[in-house]
Parts: sequence; structure tokens; C-alpha cells
Amino acid sequence: MHIAKTRIAVTGVGAIGVDHTRILQQSPSCELSAIVDPAPGAVAIAEKAGVPLYKSLDELFETERPDGVILATPNPLHLEHTLRCIKAGVPMLLEKPIASTVQDGERIVKEVDRAGATLLIGHHRAHSPIMACAKRLIDEGRLGKIVAVMGSAVFFKPDHYFTDAPWRREIGAGPILINMIHEIHNMRMLCGEIVAVQAFASHATRKFPVEDTVAINLRFASGTLGAFMLSDTAACARSWEQTSQENKAYPTYPDEDCYVIAGTFGSLSVPTMRLKTYAKAEDRSWFKPFQVCVADMTREDPLGRQIEHFGQVVRGEANPLVTARDGLQNLRVAAAVGEAARSGLTIDTRPTC
Repeated sequence: MHIAKTRIAVTGVGAIGVDHTRILQQSPSCELSAIVDPAPGAVAIAEKAGVPLYKSLDELFETERPDGVILATPNPLHLEHTLRCIKAGVPMLLEKPIASTVQDGERIVKEVDRAGATLLIGHHRAHSPIMACAKRLIDEGRLGKIVAVMGSAVFFKPDHYFTDAPWRREIGAGPILINMIHEIHNMRMLCGEIVAVQAFASHATRKFPVEDTVAINLRFASGTLGAFMLSDTAACARSWEQTSQENKAYPTYPDEDCYVIAGTFGSLSVPTMRLKTYAKAEDRSWFKPFQVCVADMTREDPLGRQIEHFGQVVRGEANPLVTARDGLQNLRVAAAVGEAARSGLTIDTRPTC
């Protein structure tokens, strides 16, 4: 018996949009139905994929109705395109960040709630088996009460990254909004809600208007504290991309970690999944040795898992793993990091309503 695949259109075929088209063409349950992009380069991509090309969402919806739409368009267009899909009643996978400003993100959440729309935010690491394993170990209490998290996203972006797209040098880009927002979602998954941030930022190396290096302190609702180092100009391998082995475009350093979560009974290093725990709760001391092991886990492309999840969401088989409110809170914390760096103040990140 032939079962029809869930038909998904991709809007925006920049780097991440092209990844989505590739994964859809390999999916066992979903298929690429159309591409929406007015750029000249989209013609060849659509022809190679063998699907129709439309210049706008209006043109798409006037011609056909896909089961779902992936919005991989530039951040400033997220609000406009989300509202258009809500009007059409089509489920969406909206790439992170949810919007370019917190105000726009709040508008999206309001309209999603009002319309009862179906929206999954594309924080793809939420679908990582590595993250699922780390969260399970923490939730099982293997580390005891979580006390601290130490994180890093330090890597070196080549010069052409900025010459190819000069907007990346300007305010509104930078590693806080482009990269740190991924880390914020991971930190929230592992340690709970972030309620306040402090930060120092520097652009002393590249000397662009936007930051290149940031030191960040985090306070979680549970009382856990965190310290995070972020830089796109540091020649270092302690980033998710260079340690997780999930994206084969990056070289891998299997002895490196980018997170360490420490509790009252032990610690977990991610993504090597090295566990160090005390054998007896009543005999804990830095003079005592840890029991050391590596937790079992699998590696699988989280973008592929995200597409399968989106298909389930579209078909009504699952609720979105990353909701519009999750996306908004990730953006709110990222914006607060920038504000803290500019002002020198501690910025409260709790929702006001």
C-alpha cells in the first residue's frame, strides 16, 4: 500500500534552505513540493530538485497548498512570512531566530495563539540525540542538584565569511544573535530557565562595529549559575560544531567538550558524555576519586530528525518540540546578553507577561 508523503515547500534557499531541500529529498515520510525564492539562483536549485519555483508565498498559495512550509528566509522577513502562512492556515517550521527583534517575536507568539496556528521553531539541536542523552542523565539525578554549567562556543570564522556578506560585520549580526542563540536553547534544555544575564563584549580583534568576543554570566531559576565564553575569532575547537560530529562539514576533535554540567554528586562533559560521579553520597570530597565512565549515546543528524518531527507535527501526530514561546525566550535572552554588554548591568530575562 502506497502512503502519500507529507508535502513541504521551502521558502528561502540560502545555506540552511538548501540543507532543508536536500534532507526533504532523502526523507522517508516527507517530500519537497516546491521552492519559494525570488533570487535568480533559486532557478537552478528548483530545476535540479525537479519541483516548481515560486517568487512569493502569495504565488505559492494561489497555485497550490502544501501540507507545510519551511521558512528559511532572512530574519527581518520572519514576521511577514509567518503572518502570511498563518492567514493561509499552513503549518510552519520557522528557522531561528523567531524574529529579528523581541517585539516582532512577541507579535508572532500573539498571532499564533490567536489563530491556533501550528509553528515549530528551527532550533535543530533540540532534536540532537546527544542533547537527549544529556538531558536524560540530568533528569535521572545522576549529577545530583545542578550547581554550575560551564560552556563555550569559541571558533574562528574566516575573513571571507564577512567579505561575502558585509552585513555580518554590522550591528544586528555578530555571534550573539547568529551563534549564541543556539547555545541559549541548549542551556535552557539542560538547566532550565535563564532569569538573568551579565556580559562583557569586545571587538578588539576584528574591530568591526559588531562584537567578536563575549564573556557571559547566566543565572537560572533553579539557582544554578553559568559561565559562557563566545568568540568567532578564537582559534579553538571548543564549539558544538567541532565537537558533536553532527555536521560533517566541520573537522572533529573527539577529545574536546563544549559544555560541562556540574552537580552535587558528579559532572557531565558534553558531547563526549564523560561522567564523573562519587560512589557514595555520604563520602563526597575532592580528596576522593570519582567513578569515571562514558554514557552510551548515538549520533544522528538533528536536521534530519527535525524534518521527521515536523512531518509528525503537520500530520497532527506530535506537538512542536520547540514552540513559538521557546523561540521568543531564546531571542529574549540573546537580546539581554547584548544589552548587558552595552550597559554593564544585570538584565532580567523573565517574560513580563
